[in-house]
Amino acid sequence: MFAKPPPKPVLPTPAPAGGPFAVFAANPYVSVGTAAALFLTLATGVLAMTGDPKAGLPVVRLSLAHMGETSGPPGWKQALPADGAVEAPLDDATVQFSDDSRGYADAGPMNGQAVISFPGAGGSAPGAIPLANGPGLPAAPIAALSAPGPGGPLPVIGPDGVTPAQAYARPFTADGHPRVALIIGGLGLNAKATRQAIEGLPPEVTLSFVPYADGLQAWIDMARAAGHEVLLEAPMEPKDYPDNDPGPYTLLADARGDENAHKLDWLMSRASGYFGLTNYLGSKFVGSPTAMTSFTGVLKNHGLAFIDDGSANRTGGGIPRASADRIVDTQLSAEAVEQQFGALEAQASRTGRALGSGFAYPVTLEAAAKWAQGLSARGYQLAPASAVMARR
Repeated sequence: MFAKPPPKPVLPTPAPAGGPFAVFAANPYVSVGTAAALFLTLATGVLAMTGDPKAGLPVVRLSLAHMGETSGPPGWKQALPADGAVEAPLDDATVQFSDDSRGYADAGPMNGQAVISFPGAGGSAPGAIPLANGPGLPAAPIAALSAPGPGGPLPVIGPDGVTPAQAYARPFTADGHPRVALIIGGLGLNAKATRQAIEGLPPEVTLSFVPYADGLQAWIDMARAAGHEVLLEAPMEPKDYPDNDPGPYTLLADARGDENAHKLDWLMSRASGYFGLTNYLGSKFVGSPTAMTSFTGVLKNHGLAFIDDGSANRTGGGIPRASADRIVDTQLSAEAVEQQFGALEAQASRTGRALGSGFAYPVTLEAAAKWAQGLSARGYQLAPASAVMARR
């Protein structure tokens, strides 16, 4: 049912003729307008006295239509605080979405804006993530190594034959000691863990990012600026799919090759600067020769490497490849993770190289930072994952 119409307003009784407010009382519209103006004036005064609790916070407006293409708002690098300045963790930021903001489950363009207020940053400059010290890698995309894709630039082989796997990998010079490499994955979804990995781990540690992460390109830019080479995670079908769902654009073992290639185009165009892909789940997908042949064929055409978590160590494809020798955090205790690092060192002593992978759990990040500090003194060389790959 429709609501009843509101009662007619009762007009004010006119003041005596000649009174100071006679003109207002005689015209009720003037009276209402005057009352509204007085209310606004009083409200403005109250706000000025009490203050907006967020009025002093710096604000960053990010266009969601270009989130996958930008390395941050204009001037974000110049706005980095000097040493000793107050730093505001991103997980304490206030994020407000306006207009038609949509999640990455929808592959369509994202509209609207995200307004991010950083508490405790002070001043008018936007709060920023300080970059860790370290030899930075070239900004991405590198000229001639990208082409337009469905969501941004797609990696391509350059006209001189240089591949993204070569150009975006961290340079490495062997010192004759056994090489030990480590990949930390699952980055981009949790700001605190991502920052800890970028800032707290040596630049030789390879970082892998979730393709659905907000501001993915900005995170990759920060990681590369700190010296880390980067992998992009490809969601692959596990045996218990869909109960265990890796997310939108999951590569399916029984899908046609062109269907998975279409999904890969969207995933790979989410950002640039990665030298290869790594699997996220995928126990069923990597067990399908047909699916893996199609997958590695796409990577070969784009000049990318593939590193898996150990579940696909028998597959090749004629591309730069590596498989993790062990996952270091299957048991989430500091002692268990340290034992896995010790096992990696033992393997490197036997074979000359070893590759471990782990997730950005707090215990993993803390143990990895501690382990890496003493690695050289124990006679090993910390190497990026790209330095333990082979073409197969």
